[in-house]
Amino acid sequence: MPEAASAPATRAAIGDSEFDRDTSVTRRSPGVYDIDLSAGWTIINAVNGGYLLAVLGRALGDALPHPDPFTVSAHYLTASQPGPAVVRTETVRTGRTLSTGQASLFQYDDEGNEVERIRVLASYGDLDALPDDVRTSAKPPVIPPMEQCFGPEDGPAPVEGSSAIADRLMLKLDPATLGWALGQPSGKGEMRAWFGLADGRDADPLSLLLAVDSLPPTAFELGLKGWVPTVELTVHVRCRPAPGPLRVSITTRNLAGGFLEEDAEVWDSADRLVAQSRQLARVRLG
Repeated sequence: MPEAASAPATRAAIGDSEFDRDTSVTRRSPGVYDIDLSAGWTIINAVNGGYLLAVLGRALGDALPHPDPFTVSAHYLTASQPGPAVVRTETVRTGRTLSTGQASLFQYDDEGNEVERIRVLASYGDLDALPDDVRTSAKPPVIPPMEQCFGPEDGPAPVEGSSAIADRLMLKLDPATLGWALGQPSGKGEMRAWFGLADGRDADPLSLLLAVDSLPPTAFELGLKGWVPTVELTVHVRCRPAPGPLRVSITTRNLAGGFLEEDAEVWDSADRLVAQSRQLARVRLG
């Protein structure tokens, strides 16, 4: 697969990149972690939901006996802001192949009271211990070569103030899903892109939690504008991704009552389906 045309000369390594530093948590006591949420992963003034999922995923990876997220379900309760936060984890059950835990991220209001931002229930295992047998009818999305796709640097930001996270991503969007940027949305509710981190760090299970929630909302191709906040997001990590850029495909089939679903697939450079997700999001109508 082609590499990004704008790939850095020196690629960051897993464990030593901006993403790793900005999702790093400090253990205060067993199951309790401190973090300073970075403003670099914001959309408008709110912290991106995929970045938050990676933060809680890292804390659970430390708290649970198994290393890798298999399934992570999150409910977004209030919008997170850059700045100090605390993550509290609880082990629900541990088994031979899977362990399950829950985690919540809290911040503080102006009076110093804790406000819960996001609550997660997750099961962890060991991706390297899974059998190689694959039986699937799923196929990778057809996306033009990277040099024929377009990134945030090629046009104005779709939402004012949304450039912070875009600066940290390598996003090259399929022109067939860019009608909204030209004032001609297709109405199909589809978004496809090449995806990576701007510093060249290869993907791992934690960055897959970011990948499923980093493309422009499919609502844009439905002719809607503005912020599309996530209500609930469930991610299934299927295998450890191979080095190289990812391909992300997101579709929406039903917008009703001011809510829509987004189904995402993430494929690696070896044509393997490495992650899937579904989220429910609110949209601003009219």
